[in-house]
Amino acid sequence: MPKVRRSKKSPPEGWELIEPTLDELDQKMREAETESHEGKRKQESLWPIFKIHHQKSRYIYDLFYRRKAISRELYNFCLEEKIADKNLIAKWKKTGYENLCCLRCIQTRDTNFGTNCICRVPKGKLEEGRIVECVHCGCRGCSG
Repeated sequence: MPKVRRSKKSPPEGWELIEPTLDELDQKMREAETESHEGKRKQESLWPIFKIHHQKSRYIYDLFYRRKAISRELYNFCLEEKIADKNLIAKWKKTGYENLCCLRCIQTRDTNFGTNCICRVPKGKLEEGRIVECVHCGCRGCSG
């Protein structure tokens, strides 16, 4: 199957270093999208897609901010081409949101009582032995 270019401008220098990992994540995303959702709740079928989306954005974030392995030009290219989620990365840069799983977990309009998702509650404040699973993305605790 031929590769689909996202835009007409060519990728910046260093693209060939991250391209194999991004292609692998794209392949996983395609598999997750075509996976059978029989026997799963409607939301559960989306969890693998959220997980892979998070992995791809975290990969770009780590390369630029933690390991300093890619240039600003390549980082901006990834954000402009929507390879990584710039809104999620913007939250990761803020204190208290370093481990955020998805943006839906902090949107108060998606919950019954106008609060954050249950996965944002610190494990120390939950009942002991209780297993928490986010209804939006399947996260088991991203509060840190």
